[in-house]
Formats: sequence, C-alpha cells, structure tokens
Amino acid sequence: MRTIFGVLSLLIAVAIVAVLAKKQMGALTVAPTGMPAAPASATLPQQSQQLQQQVKQSVETTLQQARPMPDEK
Repeated sequence: MRTIFGVLSLLIAVAIVAVLAKKQMGALTVAPTGMPAAPASATLPQQSQQLQQQVKQSVETTLQQARPMPDEK
C-alpha cells in the first residue's frame, strides 16, 4: 500500500513538471514585444547580426538604468 502511494505521488509530480515544462516551452516560441522579428527574406548571417545588435542594445539599456538601493536597517 505504501509503495502504491509512493508511485502515485511520483506520477503526479512528474505530471505537474510536464505541464509546467510545456507551458514554458510555449512561452519561448512567442517573440518578445520589445524585439521585432527578423524579416523572412534576411539571410541567416543577417538575422544573427540583427539579433546580436538587439541583445547588445537591450543589455546597454539595462545597464544604464539605476539599481534600487536596499533599505538600511
């Protein structure tokens, strides 16, 4: 009886992880709103270069933003 509950709880945990993984993979297929998709006519090196520039701009913008200072106690 104890083994049955152990296996059943393991199957439930695996099912939950599978559902969460499926949701996460579905979120990866959607293009972020801040980055427009590359045109279909662009070649692979052009798409790669455009993506690198977009990431570089995003990182530079993020680095320019001020960090919130923690409250002193």
